[in-house]
Amino acid sequence: MLHAVIMAGGGGTRFWPRSRRAKPKQFLKLAGDATLIQQTLERIEALTPPERTWVITGADYVAETARQLPSLRADRVVGEPCGRDTAACVGLGAALCLRDDPDAVMLVMPADHVIEPAQEFRRAAQVAELMVSEHPDALVTFGIQPTFAATGYGYIERGVELAKRQGVPTFRVGSFREKPHIDLAEQLLASGRHYWNSGIFAWRAATILALLRANQPALAAAVTRIVTAWDTSARDEVLAKEYAALTKVSIDYAVMEKAPEVLMVQAPFQWDDVGSWLALERRQPQDAAHNTVLANHLGIDTHNCIIFEEGDGNRLIATLGVTDLIIIQDGDAILVAHRDREGDIKKIVDRLNQRGLDEYL
Repeated sequence: MLHAVIMAGGGGTRFWPRSRRAKPKQFLKLAGDATLIQQTLERIEALTPPERTWVITGADYVAETARQLPSLRADRVVGEPCGRDTAACVGLGAALCLRDDPDAVMLVMPADHVIEPAQEFRRAAQVAELMVSEHPDALVTFGIQPTFAATGYGYIERGVELAKRQGVPTFRVGSFREKPHIDLAEQLLASGRHYWNSGIFAWRAATILALLRANQPALAAAVTRIVTAWDTSARDEVLAKEYAALTKVSIDYAVMEKAPEVLMVQAPFQWDDVGSWLALERRQPQDAAHNTVLANHLGIDTHNCIIFEEGDGNRLIATLGVTDLIIIQDGDAILVAHRDREGDIKKIVDRLNQRGLDEYL
């Protein structure tokens, strides 16, 4: 049967100051009337019922996750004691799925993506499940056809076409590439063979755990010990001890780039990881001067800016003679940055950490 594991531990630091430590990106309404994590659960409810769905988040976010997802039992929300990247999250999710179902197929997805339309995502997920049943030793990823030369995403090279199910093609994966510099990104876009790596996966839980044992044996052993203690009074103690000792590593580096058989479903849906403030330009219309404005704004000679204000609209943001800026007001913080430096906004968060300015995090 199909099980879902929603990864909800990210901090969304490039969305500061809208995304804060107390309420990271997945808990925000950035596209539509529901938060990103609520939209993620809604997309899969027709495929995996609550009793076959896990959400793995940070320990500090368990209560908010449960509040936002009332259809899930509280015990389906797992709090990681500390962040250890996606391999640990996937490994723990796989062990929990296997605990319930030795034949479990996992659909793994981040909680902070915008995917439209939802029915197309479900069609692709059904195709991925079918490919896993036909190729039980394979790992399946979802590739997004690129629309611009993005430097913030990893890329997947398409190999030979393997099958087409429900009108959705599946390919063998030729290679993976890390986030490229702009010149290489333009080459990858022009090739027509490369896709953005969505970070969404499907596989048998037993298969991914076996590959983790082969490539990350300490991690695989740790999550096995955690799940062995899951129904005992020692669960929290074992979880905290084992997680603290794990090395941070992504599932892509730990397994995907080394796996002998990786397949890619060509995504039929629109996808945006809403990774930074520039995503607003893809989600919102621009004015005649190419500004994206979600604020009470007065602008004179203002061009190509992103201007956002979170609040009651009583504040005015006025700009004069500026170009290519990101201007964000949220609560007790204001961000002004050049749009070319949007990838460095997380450095502000790092500096606030270093200076102990926790009230702004």
